[in-house]
Amino acid sequence: MKKVMFNGEMLSVEFGSYASGNTLIQLLDAEGMPYARATINIPTEELGDKEVFIKDYSENAGMLSALLEAGIVADTGRKVRTGYVEVPVCKILVPVWEMV
Repeated sequence: MKKVMFNGEMLSVEFGSYASGNTLIQLLDAEGMPYARATINIPTEELGDKEVFIKDYSENAGMLSALLEAGIVADTGRKVRTGYVEVPVCKILVPVWEMV
């Protein structure tokens, strides 16, 4: 299972999906408990194949760089505005089936 260092914690990566069909990335602690949700769902915005919206603000500040460093995602350079923030659109680099 792929690992990510976030907020000084070594966390496991888990993939799932939202009701909209968009991919969900969640980080789990050493006991397998949810620690942070790395993605957000914006069903009104379209995503390309293997793309996700990364939550890189508030309590998730630094999430994008943690996922980039771990080789989980690549930044597409696109952003989508939601509320008061712009959310980066990223491409998943690892086969999701490998991460289940």
